Parts: sequence; C-alpha cells; structure tokens
Amino acid sequence: MRRLPTERSTRIELVVPKDDAKLRLDRVLAKQLPEYSRSRLQQLIRAGFVRVNGITTRQSHLVQAGDEIELTEPPVEKIEDQPEPIPLEILFEDKDLIVINKPAGLVVHPGARHRSGTLVNALLHHCPTLSGIGGKERPGIVHRLDKETSGCLVVAKNDVAHRELARQFAERTVEKIYLALVTGKLRKQSGVIDEKIGRHPVHRQRMSVASSRGRAAKTEYRVVRSGEQASLIECQLHSGRTHQIRVHLHHLGHPVLGDKVYAPRFAKDFPRQMLHAWKLGFCHPRTGEWKNFEAPLPDDFAAAMKMTTESQQV
Repeated sequence: MRRLPTERSTRIELVVPKDDAKLRLDRVLAKQLPEYSRSRLQQLIRAGFVRVNGITTRQSHLVQAGDEIELTEPPVEKIEDQPEPIPLEILFEDKDLIVINKPAGLVVHPGARHRSGTLVNALLHHCPTLSGIGGKERPGIVHRLDKETSGCLVVAKNDVAHRELARQFAERTVEKIYLALVTGKLRKQSGVIDEKIGRHPVHRQRMSVASSRGRAAKTEYRVVRSGEQASLIECQLHSGRTHQIRVHLHHLGHPVLGDKVYAPRFAKDFPRQMLHAWKLGFCHPRTGEWKNFEAPLPDDFAAAMKMTTESQQV
C-alpha cells in the first residue's frame, strides 16, 4: 500500500490480496484502512473518489485478487456550522483533543432535524480549530453518543489526532464502559451478549439482532446493584454498533429504562433513556500514553438509580 500526498489531497494505492478476493469493496477498504470509518469509505465510493482498476464502481462490488484500488481523499471541507455559547463540562483538553461529559438531551452534530444547538456548535465556540475529516457538519467527531445518552465523548482538534483515534476505535482497542438502568432482576450476575446487529427488517428507525445483514457486536455486562423491579449494570463494549447496548439488553429481556424506542412501556416514568457513558480509555494520539476518563453520574440518573434499586452492592 502506498500513500501519495498531493498539494490538496491524499491518494492511497493498494492491491487486493488473495485472502480478500470476492469481498465487497467497502469491506476490503475497511480492513486495509482502519483509520477510516466504514461510513466515510462508503461516502467516498459513492462520490467517485475510489477506483478499481481505473474505474469507479459501487460499494457492493466484489473485488478479485490482484485488483488495483485507488482512493483519493479530497481536500477537507470547510466547516460551515456556527459557533454557539453552549456550556460544556470538559474532563480533559490539550492541543490535540478534548474530552467532554456530554449531557443528556444534547445532539452531537447538526443534521436534518437539528441545524443548531448541538455539541459541534458548542465546540466551535470553545475551540475553533477542530479536525475537518468528519466534513463540514461533523468537525472533530470521532464517535457519537445518542441524544439521550450522557457521558464521556472524545473530539479531535486536528486531522492527525482524528486519524489515530479513528484507528483505535476501528481496531476496538478503546475501552468503553457504560452504566445502564434496566428492567427486572437478571438471573446471571455477569455475561456476554454476542449477537450481530443490523437495521430492523420492518422498523427502519430501529436496530435488531434479527437482521439478515447484521454486523458482529459484543457486549460484556456485570450487575452492580439490583432491586426487584430494576438493576444497575455495567456494560463494556467490544464493538461500536448503532444502539448496541440498547439492542443487546432488549434482546436479553432487560431493556433500558426510559427507552422510548425499544421499551416504550417502561419509558413513561423516566425523563430519558437511563444510559451513561461512564468511562473512556484510549492511547493519546500524539504521546501514546494511555488515558482514562470518568464522567460523574448526572442528577437524573442518580435519582432514578436511587428510586429503582436497593443500596446493597451485588
């Protein structure tokens, strides 16, 4: 594989190895270029920035051993979002990155339904220099949390940090530990949910373990505190699928309290889904030092925990 920097873009050339023959183009690129998210690679393919043997093609194209792939990363898009003076709780900051304790209710980046009032708008007011790899609507965004999920989130301030952090997320070396309040009392005090997750075959806004095109997903859990009606559990993610914890716990028969999408009958007594990104750990993209961060429990989560579980530790 060769990386050839040009004046305004980067060109990457690679040859498909025998082991990757008959795989989809986007899957081969995801394997060979872990610093890129699969969605970003698909976006580049659709936009015509990827050629196979000199010809643009679809992301579902099945490659052959020896095929020559050329990916051209276009110049970074100019950030167009507007800075807004939205308060931020900063857990850590240096010249490469910033770690935020995201409050519940704050959308991470602008989209069709949220053009302003997002974390990105707040970040641009706090630090105008953010990585542009995510495009004009997602500057600096390496990973996301649902609107209603609170807790640790890391943002890249420059492209070097963004690429390195994205690689760590892709290779699953980032430590991600969540706390969740769920319905009922679990029979097992710990376990692993290893079920593929994909788009729900009927309800397109939901994810499901029943999808025929699901991707590998693994969640390790441990009961921390338990009552008759609800339990507090610690979840460690070994992958990063959309709605992963919510889908896996629903599949386990213990959906997250307050989840209006996957467990609406358990949502009416809670202000939001009771899910908190408690701890985040990764290697600093510049120094290589392992960094750990912990987001304090928000008041609504602590109140719900007190109301639904016993004080005795399991």
